[in-house]
Amino acid sequence: MTKYCVLAVVALQIMCAISLRNTSIISIPFLLTAYVVGATANQNLFLAIHEISHNLAFKAPLANRIFAVFANIPIGLPYSAAFRPYHLTHHKSLGVDGLDTDLPTSLEALFLDSVLGKAFFCTFQILFYAIRPMMVYQLPFTQIHMFNIVVQVLSDFLLIRYAGITALAYLIMSSFLAGSLHPCAGHFIAEHYVFEKPAKSARQVSSVAPVPETFSYYGPLNLLTYNVGFHNEHHDFPAIPWTRLPELHTIASEFYTGLPSHQSWIWVIWQFIWDKEVGLWCRVKRKEGGRKVGDWREGEPTPKGDRELPNRA
Repeated sequence: MTKYCVLAVVALQIMCAISLRNTSIISIPFLLTAYVVGATANQNLFLAIHEISHNLAFKAPLANRIFAVFANIPIGLPYSAAFRPYHLTHHKSLGVDGLDTDLPTSLEALFLDSVLGKAFFCTFQILFYAIRPMMVYQLPFTQIHMFNIVVQVLSDFLLIRYAGITALAYLIMSSFLAGSLHPCAGHFIAEHYVFEKPAKSARQVSSVAPVPETFSYYGPLNLLTYNVGFHNEHHDFPAIPWTRLPELHTIASEFYTGLPSHQSWIWVIWQFIWDKEVGLWCRVKRKEGGRKVGDWREGEPTPKGDRELPNRA
């Protein structure tokens, strides 16, 4: 299922880019299409790459790497090769300072701790997610990174050559809006930010009820985002494809039904910005633990335990 969805969305975005080649970038049709269609489509591709990073499109790992590069094309900038190791480290090192690049840095939490600061973060959060990982730690540059760059540059060149710079501007704008004030972008904040103050007992090391640090969303936007809202389920079983996460939730409902969850990603963004008790510091943070995943040179054996099961969606 994943591969067919990706093919359809990539085709949709290229078609929209070509169709808008003679449309002004600051016109309402261009901006409206970029927000409603483009941002939704590119958010879908972000999460397709997330799914593919767990080897859930094909059996062969290399086929997944190559297909992720293909899914990357309408995004406009190369990122799929770097995303995978950072994301798998996020799974192995959830909340670990210096390893989990999903965790806001201390500077972000300090300087953006206001309504305006949080509004700025939500507006430009795609840039934070793109730049932050490189500031936390560097990945080795491998053949798949080079392949990602070459394919993306060539694709962008061909699009400009035959459809003009406006077509590429549409794809870049779509990517920016996908990670900005867009309903589907609410999942970035909803997944791991703690919105409710925990009881004092939950802060104790010996507590049997630790602070929840992963939150699910079971609403209709999952249809557009590879069921990423089933986030507790995904973190518990990252090798289960998106098509089977609702079934997993049903089978293990006694473990998931009582957990805190979000009802709306739009409300998540609104509350994050306006609630003075919520901010970038509202994350469970660990000083140590976990380990890097994917921090090896291309061609070297995969470290034991870092392989993803080759389930296919």
